Amino acid sequence: MSRAGSGSVSVCFVCLGNICRSPTAEGVFLALVEEAGLGGAIAVDSSGTGAWHAGERADPRSREEARRRGFELPSIARQAVVEDFERFDLLLAMDRRNQADLLALAPDEAARAKVVLFRSFDPEAPAGASVPDPYYGGEDGFSEVFDICARGSAGLLAHLREEYGL
Repeated sequence: MSRAGSGSVSVCFVCLGNICRSPTAEGVFLALVEEAGLGGAIAVDSSGTGAWHAGERADPRSREEARRRGFELPSIARQAVVEDFERFDLLLAMDRRNQADLLALAPDEAARAKVVLFRSFDPEAPAGASVPDPYYGGEDGFSEVFDICARGSAGLLAHLREEYGL
């Protein structure tokens, strides 16, 4: 599960196929966590609501945008499973469809409470905003997703520091 230690808090970023948005968020957040010296305190992962790309690395366009900015995307795509609600404190949905799919997968109300839209941590995002899927768009979509993930990750880290006393 974790790419950043066992963690006292654990988060999983979730998009549709786990090759564009959620791996980007995971990679950016991992870098922030390590930079903050919290690698042992925060466990980080990503998944997709679908299994189409299970076992694959992040989309080459996502990896290229990350490399261009000095980041790595270490994730290998996997599908979200019901056990994720036991393993993670937060499941961060990239859009409302992913949120609805996660809520449908959740075994109970406590599990549903762990599902949050990722952009709720982005100070520039309006309420209920989604991370747009760049898969079928041009290269600028991957740059936009990276910018959104950077803002959301900074906000998420601030939230976790306050909420968990990190």
